[in-house]
Amino acid sequence: MKHPLILASSSPFRQSLLQKFNLPFDTFSPDVDETPHIDETPIALVSRLSELKARAATGLFKAGLVIGSDQVAIFDQQILGKPHNKENAIKQLSLFSGNTVTFLTGLCVYDILSNTTKTRVEPFDVTFKSLSHEQISAYCDAEQPYNCAGSFKSEGLGICLFEKLNGDDPNSLIGLPLIKLSQLLTEFGVDVLSNQA
Repeated sequence: MKHPLILASSSPFRQSLLQKFNLPFDTFSPDVDETPHIDETPIALVSRLSELKARAATGLFKAGLVIGSDQVAIFDQQILGKPHNKENAIKQLSLFSGNTVTFLTGLCVYDILSNTTKTRVEPFDVTFKSLSHEQISAYCDAEQPYNCAGSFKSEGLGICLFEKLNGDDPNSLIGLPLIKLSQLLTEFGVDVLSNQA
């Protein structure tokens, strides 16, 4: 493959998603300040951070297509980040109980050699069941989703929190919209299917 793939993420979930393409790739952990700018919209935030993460590869790699991604949850017009601890996770999930939350996943593919980027934002709606405090607390203890936007892992036990999912690509909920990624790679001359060994 003439363009090596590089994933700008240390997330094991994103890495396992990208493995579905059956193509070799390198990974690195981008060191990016994720603080939102004043009056920055959620779409602008995930777009900017996805590109920042992808561009962070320039000091480490001489060539390649770098994949950057970032995700936020939006509820009641507020951006919700990672909870970082059980107390905050319980607060988030209690807010979500019986309600619909929109997740925005930013995706950027950056070609180091040509210094060009293509960025997309993929929305995904999650409707939560009505959950008791006991259920929420038990879920947090079982899965400890404290480093996940929205306080759940949809690829694990978190699926039991939901009443309905609505979006184009369920992979985007885990953090990497593979359908859009496949399309962007094609725009850079990498057809995933044609590159199978």
